Amino acid sequence: MCKDDWGFGHGFAFRGFPFGPGQKGSWTGSGRGGRRRTQMFESGEMKFVILRLLKEKPRHGYEVIKALEEKLAGYYTPSAGTVYPTLQLLEDEGYVRVVETEGKKVYHVTPEGERYLEEHRDLLDEIVDRVRETVRDFAGGGIGEVQGAFAKLAATTFKRAWRRGPDDPALKRVAEILRKAADEVEQAWQTPG
Repeated sequence: MCKDDWGFGHGFAFRGFPFGPGQKGSWTGSGRGGRRRTQMFESGEMKFVILRLLKEKPRHGYEVIKALEEKLAGYYTPSAGTVYPTLQLLEDEGYVRVVETEGKKVYHVTPEGERYLEEHRDLLDEIVDRVRETVRDFAGGGIGEVQGAFAKLAATTFKRAWRRGPDDPALKRVAEILRKAADEVEQAWQTPG
């Protein structure tokens, strides 16, 4: 049986962070051996992950995106350009069937899809373990403190800025403060150890 627990509790993510830790569909944490990953999943792995999500319960495409984002504690959100073609592939291969529900395509795992998952359960467990390790490494390192500080800055800035008019002088002052802070952060990265 495939692992049900993806290993991320609700308190794991930094929920105050209003953006992802990189562009959607990308990953900027370190991979195995200290290598940097440019994507969360290797080629062909997404179909196993999506099929596993659909085995939990039938979902439409957007629900697949949100469920995966939640499973990975907000550290990764697959793009629609990844999810929808993968759903189509799974349908073409006979691993899922589509049921139109309230104008949405809801994907259900077929018996063939369940067999396919069972045949590849070791691979899926390996994928889940690797992704869990990668996210934990990313969250557990110094980036957690940086992310928390940035979340506070972003929340404070946007909470107040959107209420101001475009000519409010405070907006210009805040923009200048943020530019200076960005310059200081850049200098900090340039400074050795």
